Amino acid sequence: MRPLVTLLVRELALGWGRGGGPLPALAFYAAITVLLPLAAGPDTSRLGPVATGVAWMALALASLLSLERLFERDFEDGGLDLLMTGPLALELVCGVKCLAQWITTAGPLALAAPVAAVMLGAPLSAAPMILACALAGGLAFVFVGGIGAALALGARRGGLLVAAIVLPLFSPPVIFGGAALYADQLGSGAGGGLLLLLGWTAGAVALSPLAMAAACRNAVQ
Repeated sequence: MRPLVTLLVRELALGWGRGGGPLPALAFYAAITVLLPLAAGPDTSRLGPVATGVAWMALALASLLSLERLFERDFEDGGLDLLMTGPLALELVCGVKCLAQWITTAGPLALAAPVAAVMLGAPLSAAPMILACALAGGLAFVFVGGIGAALALGARRGGLLVAAIVLPLFSPPVIFGGAALYADQLGSGAGGGLLLLLGWTAGAVALSPLAMAAACRNAVQ
């Protein structure tokens, strides 16, 4: 248990200490939600119906920004080799790194999502469902995105490669979360969409570390 906690503390320190922590992702998220009213006009009657969907999509795109750094720093300085020979299984290491990424980046983005949606014209009553979808969806984005980050290790222009790999895998959580938010907006019950989103997230948390570990071993060898 102690190596697990030590690794999580290390990853949290790296996540907050280098590269500005969640600030670049939050800045990108704010830019999307600010530019939309400038392009579509400030009329909240036009923005309101799409506000939750825009906030949700912006969250998915902003989650991409920091994924490239998930394994890259350890790969470049040899830390990944040490982690592979450490007391923890590499699959567990990958899972802890993704959990730290969720805490340091996806968590702040999830907290910003309801604020952005309400500012765009969504009703305040929609904020709890937006936050729930953002927390669960953010976890899915990080774990699924970790597969792309591991597969892109050592590649030139890794950021573009990560986006090309990950964006199709983002489709299910985006669809399930969007369905939950839309149903909640109509007042028809968001339980089905939210359950599908939670199921996808649970599957991503359980299976993605296996794919990440295999990709990391292939990159190191």
